[in-house]
Amino acid sequence: MPAFTPRTILPRLVASVFALALVAGCATPPPADDKEAMVEWEQVNDPLEPMNRTVFAFNQAVDKALLKPLAQAYREAVPPYGRDRVRDFLNNLRSPIILANDILQGAPDRAVQTLMRFAFNTGFGIGGLFDLAGASGIPYHDEDFGQTFAVWGIGEGPYLVLPIIGPSNPRDGVGLVAEWLGDPVNLYIDRVGEDWAMWTRSGLAGIDKRESLLDTLDEVERTSLDYYSAIRALYRQRRDAEIKNSLGEKPTPGMNVSSAGGLSNESH
Repeated sequence: MPAFTPRTILPRLVASVFALALVAGCATPPPADDKEAMVEWEQVNDPLEPMNRTVFAFNQAVDKALLKPLAQAYREAVPPYGRDRVRDFLNNLRSPIILANDILQGAPDRAVQTLMRFAFNTGFGIGGLFDLAGASGIPYHDEDFGQTFAVWGIGEGPYLVLPIIGPSNPRDGVGLVAEWLGDPVNLYIDRVGEDWAMWTRSGLAGIDKRESLLDTLDEVERTSLDYYSAIRALYRQRRDAEIKNSLGEKPTPGMNVSSAGGLSNESH
């Protein structure tokens, strides 16, 4: 029987949700002669909405019971300066993945920028605890395999809500698995058998992400008639902006949020 380790959890989770999606099938589109309804149905692109809403409700329950209280406690216990150090350290750990995607996207200038940031912050910023490169005029940018697939022309597919992870789609889900399996930091941790370090990194990233979204998500939930639909729209706005940035296009203005309790790979 395969070992149940941090590196096997995400691929199994995503594969299970994709399998459920296939079993659930696609919702029946409106009649072809109803042009307005067809346009709306295509824009929403959420044929698995009943299943997605169920997973979303589960994520909301986990968030209210665990993730949000942890994020609030983290904000209360750790001052902004300390939270910035954690964020800079986590961003620095992502540098190999960002570099790989810069190269795969055919962006040599951004790849050099990422490499310089990693070398400078690791060597002089105490392993990345301090973003000295950013202070020196080399700004941070984030890239992931989902963005790379989009640059390559691969379509996003239908909207999909993953347990705990939050809003996604087949393209981003596959990209997330590729990152989890191919991240050099995770590969090293897995090789030396220090699974606790992988759990710690994932936990810190999740808490840091949720803390950064505390006020924004509270406001979205308070002002939305349908929180699920609002998060779906905002997720797509965010990914559209990130992909256009990767393509060198001007992003569409929009809020930069993910679902409550979602541990998406959004940059800070």
